[in-house]
Amino acid sequence: MVEPSARPKRRADAERSIARIVAAARKLLSSDPNAKTDDIAKAAGVGRMTLYGHFATRAELIDAALVEALRVGDAILSSVDLSGNAREAMSRLLASSWQVVAESAALLSAAEEVLPAGRVRDLHEEPVRRMTELIRRGQEQGVFRTDLPTTWLVNLVHYILHGAASEVRAGRLDPEEAADVVTRSVQSVLSIPRSEHPAVNVGV
Repeated sequence: MVEPSARPKRRADAERSIARIVAAARKLLSSDPNAKTDDIAKAAGVGRMTLYGHFATRAELIDAALVEALRVGDAILSSVDLSGNAREAMSRLLASSWQVVAESAALLSAAEEVLPAGRVRDLHEEPVRRMTELIRRGQEQGVFRTDLPTTWLVNLVHYILHGAASEVRAGRLDPEEAADVVTRSVQSVLSIPRSEHPAVNVGV
């Protein structure tokens, strides 16, 4: 009996084939969430049998493409400076988040069609954690509202980002203006309502 550690590693050419397939899936699905598996195989320079040898179903392929997109996105977002004033840090995070979302919104749409909601949610655990911590810090600093649940505020940011991406794809929002629209919308949602501001005594 062969010990697991002694089993042959996957051949280098197979690893390269998988990488090409995943890269092609990311590219095509980011442009068209309904991209055909045959078109992905062609773009990757492999045959259908090779693709299905690595990914038995379209769902498995989309899952792998989303995992890779989120890995690349997390590398971008983890480099954002979130120190200092939370409102200013939020603007920096949103600028980078919009870049990531704009590139992968169609891919996410494809994933939501074929993957369980729990799987998609689990894959977004790190971005959600990052946004949650920043909003909570802003609440502690007194620059973000506290009258709504933090989880709901995080979800609102998610809806705004992905809603803007849908509007851009539909041609109803100028891509050049989208980042600013997203930032202003989120900052407005997170702003402290007038009712939460301390009363100001005005002398007569």
